Amino acid sequence: MRVEIKRILCTTDFSDFSNHAVPYGIALAREFNAKLYLCHVIDLSSAAIYGEAVLALEEQQARMTKFALGELSKLIGPRSITWEPLVTLGNPAVEVARLAEERGIDLAIAASHGRSGLKRVLIGSVTERLMRTLPCPLLVVRSPEHGFVTPADQEIKLKQILVGYDFSPDSDLALAYGLSLAQEFQATLHLVHVVVPPVYEDLAKPAAASPDKAQQDLRGQLRNRLVNLVPEEARAWCTPVPTLLAGSPHEELVKHAVVNNMDLIILGVRGHGLVERLLVGSTTERVIRRAPCPVLSVQPRLKGK
Repeated sequence: MRVEIKRILCTTDFSDFSNHAVPYGIALAREFNAKLYLCHVIDLSSAAIYGEAVLALEEQQARMTKFALGELSKLIGPRSITWEPLVTLGNPAVEVARLAEERGIDLAIAASHGRSGLKRVLIGSVTERLMRTLPCPLLVVRSPEHGFVTPADQEIKLKQILVGYDFSPDSDLALAYGLSLAQEFQATLHLVHVVVPPVYEDLAKPAAASPDKAQQDLRGQLRNRLVNLVPEEARAWCTPVPTLLAGSPHEELVKHAVVNNMDLIILGVRGHGLVERLLVGSTTERVIRRAPCPVLSVQPRLKGK
């Protein structure tokens, strides 16, 4: 039942905010005895429009690479973990996805500002593109005060995990990660399903039944299905908490995470199946922008891994 995490890739652009992801990489590499790849991508695309920026380009790249390697070493410090610096040039999202594929990465970690609108287009687009192009799950972290890893000593405090479940194959994969992490850290697992009535045509009762009775029966069916998701043998180390909510999926998931002090939210990147409009595309992105805690987005491509 446990998910293997042996190779972790953590990205940083050396900004204070981006560096918040590094303690997660160090702590998780230590916890899982995994190798950590600390990655920085030198993006010359914006500088190249100026004439002076392309003069002595090879020398310039060599200086930048040397500087980046030094900064990565400083971020790791004297900690006793197995790690390797990765410095490359190009488009950040493209390069990180390529490196993840080449190194067989099991988990990638990046920081997000959680902005929307124009600021999201300018700042947050790299993380959201990674969420869709990486061949592995992506852990997106925000500010350190809302995380499950303390920056000072890289201690992991993961006690409350929320899995957004929509009864699709993609959410099955998210559940697998939730069960694995709940076992690893002896955490409480919250299985949350957001009821969106118009999408439940297959489960709806005949028109002769009263609306209240039909709604009650529907919620009963869904709750039973949530309860049965966790195998009986897993209940020795996992305390499942099935929860049904109603409303806009991303708003309800974020609200539930805030009210119940979640340490981590786990979602499938896409959600197609019984309720294919529940966790599709933008829902996961919206949760990442507003979540009070880190979000683990899981790629469907991993199902055959």
